[in-house]
Amino acid sequence: MEMLGTVLPLVLMFAIFYFLLIRPQQKQQKAVREMQNSLTKGDKIVTIGGLHGILDSIDENKIVLKVGDGTRLTFDRKSVREVIRD
Repeated sequence: MEMLGTVLPLVLMFAIFYFLLIRPQQKQQKAVREMQNSLTKGDKIVTIGGLHGILDSIDENKIVLKVGDGTRLTFDRKSVREVIRD
């Protein structure tokens, strides 16, 4: 009975950490991964550095953005923060 009294608070703390910290972070990572995998040519995107552009081409690990006056910039695919839906 005493063992239950000492182990129960540790189990409860782990459960609280899991539901308040670990699980939401895993959901967010999954959503970002799905967004980055669903990129298509012509999408308007924003990079993690704040650069806005139109996706010109996609490789397995790289993307090419067309920005401003037609300049093309190459980025790592993981640098995409969000896709802008008009």
